[in-house]
Amino acid sequence: MSTNTTNVLMVFPRFSPNSFWNYWETCAVAGKKYSAAPLGMITVAALLPSEWPVRLVDRNIEELHDGDLDWADMVMIGNMMPQQEDAKRVIALAHARNKPVVLGGPDVSCSPEIFEEVEFRLLGEVEEIMSDFLAAWRRGDKRGLFTAKTFPDIHKSPVPRFDLLKFQHYMHVGVQYSRGCPFNCEFCNVIELNGRVPRLKTTEQVLRELDALHALGYRGHVDVVDDNFIGNPKTVRPFLERLGDWNEAKGRPFAFSAEASLNLADSDETLALMRQAGFFAVFVGIETPDPETLVSVNKKQNTGRDLKESIHKIYQAGIFVNAGFIIGFDAEKDSVAEAMIHCIEDMAIPVCMVGLLYALPNTQLSRRLQQEGRLHPETCAVGSEDMACQCTAGLNYETLRPREKILEDYRAVLKSIYHPTNYFGRVRRAARILEPRPDRLRNVIPGLGSDLRSFARISWRLGVRDREVRGAYWKALGDCIRHNPSALKLVVSFAALYLHLWPFTRYMDDQLRGKVEYLPLVELGLPAKVARG
Repeated sequence: MSTNTTNVLMVFPRFSPNSFWNYWETCAVAGKKYSAAPLGMITVAALLPSEWPVRLVDRNIEELHDGDLDWADMVMIGNMMPQQEDAKRVIALAHARNKPVVLGGPDVSCSPEIFEEVEFRLLGEVEEIMSDFLAAWRRGDKRGLFTAKTFPDIHKSPVPRFDLLKFQHYMHVGVQYSRGCPFNCEFCNVIELNGRVPRLKTTEQVLRELDALHALGYRGHVDVVDDNFIGNPKTVRPFLERLGDWNEAKGRPFAFSAEASLNLADSDETLALMRQAGFFAVFVGIETPDPETLVSVNKKQNTGRDLKESIHKIYQAGIFVNAGFIIGFDAEKDSVAEAMIHCIEDMAIPVCMVGLLYALPNTQLSRRLQQEGRLHPETCAVGSEDMACQCTAGLNYETLRPREKILEDYRAVLKSIYHPTNYFGRVRRAARILEPRPDRLRNVIPGLGSDLRSFARISWRLGVRDREVRGAYWKALGDCIRHNPSALKLVVSFAALYLHLWPFTRYMDDQLRGKVEYLPLVELGLPAKVARG
């Protein structure tokens, strides 16, 4: 192999097929193949020597061919835990052709021992360790373990190689403004991977990235992938001012989304600046409506507030909320399902990622459970093929409440919140509260709302073919047209999301029902396969 120039094949593995986040049906109706582009991979690509040829294969949108592997001098893989099974497949394919593998990302960083067969493992954020790896590669080293000792200064992070992406296949593309989160939630691995002190790119850095995207012809949804977009509230406000000016000057080509903590609702100024800059959506981790449980897992930032009031304040800024909830905490009560359903309905949040608690490796939670003798990594609620997707796995530990009861509660919440009447009822109520900018959503989901063919596909499937859904669907559309027509594109977008959420709910209901039925037999000592029959 030549050490002067190296053909680099970058492979992004497939996500678990039954993940909550696999919006394949939604993507299809919008003419796309997958929701998010692999920002981490194209950031790593930008750190490689500029003279090295690079190919990117995202297995969520395309196949990995023999010719790709034959061309490569090295195969670089980056993955998260829900991609672990496919990452293993890609590693095997590369090794079958005697191609060395370079592996990075959250999964190997948290559990490097799982990937001992890999020649080069990069643990932590790569900006700090890429030069060491490249030096080893050029020396001809055959193996290496490279570990970031600190959290790097991301001022040095380059503009990602957006040119490697096939934009036409993705619902949205990501950029990053900061890494890290100031909070200390017991179950979260963000603070382990990225630290509790948010590190920021300069405003000029982010605008250069957006300039690069714009120059390549991309238009539409840009997700700001930060762990907590408002982790440093003093710096985010001037950043938003500049971002709003940039977007306005360019003719508002991008509509933005982000993940933020719920204290976003406490700042009228930040909400107003986000509205002006072009933000239309935010993901918020609510986790549970029970304050005692929140305190027990160190998520105190969600206590001492009216959840409904906070969510509706964000709505009134024209930003809709997706929320995360978790079942399985030690301190939760037997009434958790009823309380969670009531909370979700009261807040009128249509899309809620409700998951079973999973003790992620190298977190405060997993360390505590290990010390208590309760951590059982080989165990999960549904199946190993869905590893670490909290919606379809979880409970990899000895629970304090009866395991069967937790699964029944999880099933009850999913069945209730994604029942057509309840889901579209929340869509209807949220649409009445939202106050979107008139120009806000023209590029959110290209084609949805403005593309009559996409609208016709959605309406045929939900409004005609599915008898359980059609009444609730048309009622939500009609109500929006009468009371807040400026929110119509959002209602259509929520309907498109339901093309995934409804089948996902039915799949999970079937899986959970079977699990609850055979769980007592497993506890009696019968092997799982025998218990399933």
